[in-house]
Amino acid sequence: MENVAGKVVVITGASSGLGAETARHLVEAGAKVALGARRKDRLDALVDELGSDNARAFQVDVTKREQVEAFVKGSKEHFGRIDVMLHNAGLMPMAPLSMNRYDEWEQCIDVNLKGVLYGVGAVLPIMKEQGSGQNIFVSSVAGHVVNSVSAVYCATKFGVRAIAESLRQEVKEDGLRTTILSPGAVESELPGSVKAEGVQEAIADFYEKQAIPASSFARAAVYAISQPEEVDINEILFRPTSQTF
Repeated sequence: MENVAGKVVVITGASSGLGAETARHLVEAGAKVALGARRKDRLDALVDELGSDNARAFQVDVTKREQVEAFVKGSKEHFGRIDVMLHNAGLMPMAPLSMNRYDEWEQCIDVNLKGVLYGVGAVLPIMKEQGSGQNIFVSSVAGHVVNSVSAVYCATKFGVRAIAESLRQEVKEDGLRTTILSPGAVESELPGSVKAEGVQEAIADFYEKQAIPASSFARAAVYAISQPEEVDINEILFRPTSQTF
């Protein structure tokens, strides 16, 4: 925890769930947080909770490259540096491929993959100039295993792991660190992005019975950030104890 105090952490998808809870844990540990999401009212409420000296809100849609770039630039201008970027924004639209839910496929790819790439593109020059920095990517157990209704979601989460591993190899000489967090069922608004009839009900029931608190994710993120500079935690895969897959 002593290595968290004073760090500046940029978080996408920060208005609720994993992002918001991680922001709370980070501020408690002495960090400063730049909060990005589409729902500015939620972000403003979180800033009020955390204190304006510790947090700043930015309205951003990660599917818009210019908005992501403005978010990262504004965070750097406000806090003076960026030590960590948590690429947390994501969607989980699950359905059999035979349903041909084309709009969901495109949205999932835009948020879960292109949004991550835009974040990396915006923050990497800053971290390289500093000679330090850490990118934390949110994959999933679905980035390791596949089932019959999760093809597109799993493809994006496998893709996030591929992006992160490639980046890890690329930036070693720059002194940068790369971490993948792969949670199982954790309490968040993610199940709400499942709209397909039949699948929606099954996922909601599964999360209601299995999901562990968002604090479990936050603690994993803080652990990875808290390591000394010579230690690079590359991946944490965790599930509810009762989750079988």
